[in-house]
Amino acid sequence: MSSVRLSGGRVIDPTQALDDRVMDLVLRDGRMAAADYAGPVTTTLDASGCVIMAGGIDMHTHIGGGKVNLARMLMPEDHRAGLDPLPLPAPLAAATQALELPSCGRCTPGTLATGYRYVEMGYTAAFEPAMVAANARQAHLEMGDTPILDHGAYVMLGNDELMLQMLAEQQDFGLLRDYTAWTLHASKALGVKVVNPGGISAFKFNQRRLDVDEAHGHWGVSPRRVLHTLARALHDLGVPHPLHIHGSNLGVAGNIGSTLQTIAALEGLPGHLTHVQFHAYGREGPKKFSSAARELAEAVNTHPNISIDVGQIMFGQTVTASGDTMRQHAQAGLASPRKWIGGDIECEAGCGVVPFRYREQSFVNALQWAIGLEIFLLVRNPWQVVLTTDHPNGGPFTSYPHLIRLLMDRSFRNEQLARLHPDVAAHSALGEITRELTLREIAIMTRAGPARLLGLRDRGHLAPGAAADIAVYRDQPDRERMFATPQWVFKDGALVAEAGRLLAMPVGGTHFVEPEYDRGIERVLRRHWARHGSVNFDHQAIGRDELCHCANGGRLLPAACFERTPA
Repeated sequence: MSSVRLSGGRVIDPTQALDDRVMDLVLRDGRMAAADYAGPVTTTLDASGCVIMAGGIDMHTHIGGGKVNLARMLMPEDHRAGLDPLPLPAPLAAATQALELPSCGRCTPGTLATGYRYVEMGYTAAFEPAMVAANARQAHLEMGDTPILDHGAYVMLGNDELMLQMLAEQQDFGLLRDYTAWTLHASKALGVKVVNPGGISAFKFNQRRLDVDEAHGHWGVSPRRVLHTLARALHDLGVPHPLHIHGSNLGVAGNIGSTLQTIAALEGLPGHLTHVQFHAYGREGPKKFSSAARELAEAVNTHPNISIDVGQIMFGQTVTASGDTMRQHAQAGLASPRKWIGGDIECEAGCGVVPFRYREQSFVNALQWAIGLEIFLLVRNPWQVVLTTDHPNGGPFTSYPHLIRLLMDRSFRNEQLARLHPDVAAHSALGEITRELTLREIAIMTRAGPARLLGLRDRGHLAPGAAADIAVYRDQPDRERMFATPQWVFKDGALVAEAGRLLAMPVGGTHFVEPEYDRGIERVLRRHWARHGSVNFDHQAIGRDELCHCANGGRLLPAACFERTPA
């Protein structure tokens, strides 16, 4: 039996009201030992002068599935050191450590580099937010190829023709709920995501816009009905993670109205609004583009059923990869470099991949940057906010340490604001906001909050019995340097990184849910696939043994569903 004592560190664990307590922690056989553990230990590490947190959890990062591979293929210059014609930071170099295999890329790193770079920052889990049921195996294979990190994915619903047809025919809600549960089972997903509800399907019928209360041109169904039906289904099934919502009109000036209507459509049911920076725009000012961060933050502050992640943009080159074909088609003319990909996937969903470069001297880009920071700082309850860049859409996940410094250091934030397009400060409240996030709030937004939202009961905290996923940071005034390179990182009790050097490569586990449902729905699905599917229905579902194979032999970590009273 192995055990490690971390001696004299400052523990930040909001779930236990440990906001800055100097104490010892003991890791024993992959779990946190009792606080009064007095038995022998194999190793003692002096953590004095260090801040100890649970391992980081990124609950929205595009790391597996078809569109991620399309993004990698579309941007070969991102993977070729010394051959990039644009003035970009050098792509990640080839492996320099004995345990690393060659893997590179900055905007969309390869699967191996993704695991390496996350762990080097103290993250121990990451979740793909847009898995299509038709290529769920591919997504699980890629995540299984990503070393060390636990992982999981949210399956996409709400644009598949079967669900829209069932809604149009006003079929019994129980059938829609069972279809949702079967899809979770078949794809071995942790939750459900809806992207531009009904809008991807509408785009196939040449509809270029679909607001919350507009009717789908073919099915006659509104996004409001899609949203409420899916949110209610997940609530009734007891799925821990609420509906993961990519709302209508992403990136469109004035879309704050659609975002507020999306919140209203839930009628008090739990909902998680993702990359909300792209959904918090007004039409004020001379350029008809303004910040609506205050309106959004007030809505979140008054709706405890709502949680958000921000999708902060970071300046520089990236590539946007989204299931929102409608919006990606509209943005394709802004591609930099000038190339893009759009596609349909088995009549279930779609995707668009558009390279983009966010520029400090662009008024729109700079105001987007300010809007994201405003949202972080104006939402009062940190348990309702998750730190993300919507990797790679707003920027690469490797920019998280820089983002954390912006949130914790007002003077640094104002220095960056002063470098931007001169009109931004005049049209943004950011310079007036005095709030600086604390270490406790950062721990909530990057650890405890995501774990709670995903139903990961033994992750995101350091209580006895929790998984020993731990990041130990040398306390430094420069929070960017501090969070860029932890002193030690443990995964399930194993020391996997020290001072930026990888020491072990365990295989991460797969999180998923298996809600109960009436197997009678399979007769409906079998008829639909026989008429419209290109894959045999009997080959759709991924069994546990196959999932273990896809996950490279990693542990299967089913999340328990909650007991709920049907809505």
